[in-house]
Amino acid sequence: MITLYNTLTRKKEPFKPIEDGKVSMYVCGPTVYNYIHIGNARPAISFDVVRRYFEYKGYDVKYVSNFTDVDDKLIKASRELKKEVPEIAERFIEAYFEDTEALNIKKANVHPRVMDHMDDIIQFIEVLIEKGHAYAVEGDVYFRTRSFEDYGKLSHQSIDDLKVGARIEANDIKEDPLDFALWKSAKDGEINWKSPWGTGRPGWHIECSVMARIHLGDTIDIHAGGQDLTFPHHDNEIAQSECMTDQSFANYWMHNGYINIDNEKMSKSLGNFILVHDIIKEVDPVLLRYFMLTAHYRNPINYNKELLDDASIGLNRLKNTYQSLHERLDMSADIGKEDEYWHQQLEHNLTEFERAMDDDFNTPNAIAAWFELMKMGNKYLTEAHSNINILNAFIKQYKVYMSVLGVEWGIEQELLDEDIEKLIEERNKARLNKDFGRADEIRDQLKQLNIILEDTPQGVKWKRG
Repeated sequence: MITLYNTLTRKKEPFKPIEDGKVSMYVCGPTVYNYIHIGNARPAISFDVVRRYFEYKGYDVKYVSNFTDVDDKLIKASRELKKEVPEIAERFIEAYFEDTEALNIKKANVHPRVMDHMDDIIQFIEVLIEKGHAYAVEGDVYFRTRSFEDYGKLSHQSIDDLKVGARIEANDIKEDPLDFALWKSAKDGEINWKSPWGTGRPGWHIECSVMARIHLGDTIDIHAGGQDLTFPHHDNEIAQSECMTDQSFANYWMHNGYINIDNEKMSKSLGNFILVHDIIKEVDPVLLRYFMLTAHYRNPINYNKELLDDASIGLNRLKNTYQSLHERLDMSADIGKEDEYWHQQLEHNLTEFERAMDDDFNTPNAIAAWFELMKMGNKYLTEAHSNINILNAFIKQYKVYMSVLGVEWGIEQELLDEDIEKLIEERNKARLNKDFGRADEIRDQLKQLNIILEDTPQGVKWKRG
């Protein structure tokens, strides 16, 4: 049985879906005013793994993740770039898909956008006003925070102890400093829509409540996002949703931990703000994804080049064994006996992997089980004779772990002997022509392919490493 940590109750709970065999899951997506940064990548990777594991266990998952395509940041970018908000949003939505595809993040079943749900948002706000949970003043609409008795139940804060948050501005027209905007009246030159309260645009929090309800229903199984969204964003979502529907909004709340850069919080002011678009120009996206999963999703993770290099060593070990299993399979002719012992060991290892993932999606322990599989594979490869069925069983289990964690790669095709001879001949000609740069380039290419060259009086000899 899958258990997960529920931020709402502050404890691990067995997962019980609303509908047997199905999972409804909403994950807060990015504000598309720029390329996504490494902090945006963590929830995208973490909850992609959650989705993948549910699917592996046989669940039908409906996964929804939104794009905030209109808000203060986009309006500011519009002014700076002298481009319309929809144009900027479209550009960075395309960039988002490029970056997340590189990180092997599956597309959501639905990627709703705020601009496509304006009528739904207005109708949602109208119901809140009718029920007395919201009020209009001077073209704005605010949510009456104190009208929801359980406000702050997600972040476990008393309403009387709360201070005005980062996106809650105290001003004279509010009834209470803690009331937050559902609709903002338009300022000169800003993108806007017509509403019963005048031209304007939605507040930040209302969009997720509306889009989750439209695409998943009044009550959903899982709502997820970064730890920084717990308050005020998710607390506000709960308040407005449960006041509107008189139903529980989400049964389980999941939040991933922060990312630090060289042990410091990532921020533009510190100059350590890293975009995924830039990282994957220099770092293999497979490695970046693997690195993210070496820490439990709820724990903070520190990012720097040294730690990435350490992760690379482990990932390469996994890759090398996988490659070796395939190479032995290509050479094997069913010459070894099919020892039941190895099938039993593989079954036990799979149980350990699933036990780790069942325990709140513990990817570090799942990776530890993967390394045990790697060690078993290496041990089997030392046997004088191998069996095709056992080799295939190792490879099949490898592929399960690769698929569930989304850490996947292909098989490098080994160079044929004749291809190696051609490269050596080209290197010899380059040396005769004193083109030592090209000669060194070919030597390095062969070295990367584990081909060892030896200069002898009889000419260049080579062997596979």
